[in-house]
Amino acid sequence: MHQIAHLAHIEIRTPVPEQSLDFFTRYLGLTENGSAGDSVFLRAWDDYENITIKLTAHATSGVGRTNLRAAGPEALKELVAKIGKGGWQDGDPGYGPTFVFTDPDGHEFGLYYENEWYQPPPALKPALKNQAQAYPGRGVSVRRLDHINFLGVDVESNRDYLRDVLGARVTEQIVLDDGTVNGSWTTFTNKGYDAVYTRDRTGTPGRLHHIAFATDSRDDILRAADIALEQGVFIETGPHKHAIQQTFFLYVYEPGGNRIELCNAGARLVLAPDWQPIDWTEAERARGQAWGLQTIASFHTHGTPPLTGEPA
Repeated sequence: MHQIAHLAHIEIRTPVPEQSLDFFTRYLGLTENGSAGDSVFLRAWDDYENITIKLTAHATSGVGRTNLRAAGPEALKELVAKIGKGGWQDGDPGYGPTFVFTDPDGHEFGLYYENEWYQPPPALKPALKNQAQAYPGRGVSVRRLDHINFLGVDVESNRDYLRDVLGARVTEQIVLDDGTVNGSWTTFTNKGYDAVYTRDRTGTPGRLHHIAFATDSRDDILRAADIALEQGVFIETGPHKHAIQQTFFLYVYEPGGNRIELCNAGARLVLAPDWQPIDWTEAERARGQAWGLQTIASFHTHGTPPLTGEPA
């Protein structure tokens, strides 16, 4: 445990880069922090590193590299030895050497330790010195990256890889009547979850279900729904509360087709060193979300990149 410090920054691909950039800056409230090639670098106001999202123009939507920061140089060395298959590359701007590898499903990961902490320009200098950047007061003004939910052909093999190789802890799961694990929530920290795998019903590897950003309060989630209405952002479902992890949520689509969650998990942390995974049954999941809202059908069918014939 804790050889990985935290989920760091994520590359998101979009076929409509200008529209997606407008969404991430005007709706989510991220701040642009440089560019390189076909990518624009964006950051949430309380992330201490330079990049929260690397937004990359691409032929289709989906997730590129998911970056993790190791807890230290020795932890990085030990993790690379356990991972084995992969290779070193230069990191994104402000980041040191990055070991690039894939999970069993083919999602690309990057693991690094060396970085530069964000230094705000005068206009973005915060009033409180324990904050990375001034509160933007723009759109939802999400505070930080919270988690990523991958789609996986085989949830169990991906879960085991994160647990046995990367040192993640399994906190909650969906277990079907036949014993198949249909979803797994894992954490590298004391949060309830950092990385999730849910089953891709199409059997297509390497796809994304959603990425999530944390807000300060439930009220921010309600306000995010109003802002989505004003800005013409598509709301898929919510606001509501998940039974799994008890997260208060809103799901929207960004213009490139990627699903984005706005979430407020409250003060729920996993502190017990001997925590045992909570298993949810088919019957329990059939009841819907925490307060009875039925899970919308597209939650089980929409992923990115889209399959042939689906919108981007």
